[in-house]
Amino acid sequence: MDTATHQSDEDILIHGLKSGNQSAFHKAVRLYTPGMLAVARFYLDHSAAEETVQDCWVTVIDAIQKFEGRSGLKTWLHRIVANRAKNHLRKAKREVSADFSETLDPELADRFAPNGRWATPPSLKTNESAQALLENGALSDCLDKHLASLPETQRSALLLYEAHQHKSDDVCNILDVSASNLRVLVHRARQKIFLMVETFQETGEC
Repeated sequence: MDTATHQSDEDILIHGLKSGNQSAFHKAVRLYTPGMLAVARFYLDHSAAEETVQDCWVTVIDAIQKFEGRSGLKTWLHRIVANRAKNHLRKAKREVSADFSETLDPELADRFAPNGRWATPPSLKTNESAQALLENGALSDCLDKHLASLPETQRSALLLYEAHQHKSDDVCNILDVSASNLRVLVHRARQKIFLMVETFQETGEC
């Protein structure tokens, strides 16, 4: 399917949603719910994610009238989900606020030059392939642990950035941050993950 046809199909779907067409609504739910659930699960557990997405679809019925097409429908829906999920976290008092001026953690600070580049790069072993690392169950568990311990904004930025195949515009729209802030968040998250892998390879401990 070429871009023009895709755009035409999306325009028709949006028109149907704005007109209150039930079949258009059901089609949108089938098409976009899996991606919306994936976004919600970056923030919430399985049950809360499903509840959040269901709530979002109720919101969409009215909100679609204000949709101006500044982004794709999928990106717009993902942003609604991300905002609703973050509100859920605020209510649970578990959200970590975004502070883009925060300094690096003490164990990271001496590893970077003033320009933000590595002063002492991670000494990752070259005799282990990326596939071998991914298949290491202990490393996988350690990665999950460290991802969970990242500030919420960094974790969401990193996971969404990877999930959206490095399409910065989409992730900026979903998280409602600038491109420069997104780069900071992803960079800091990667720094910590790189050091985690280095430590694991050197010591075998998480």
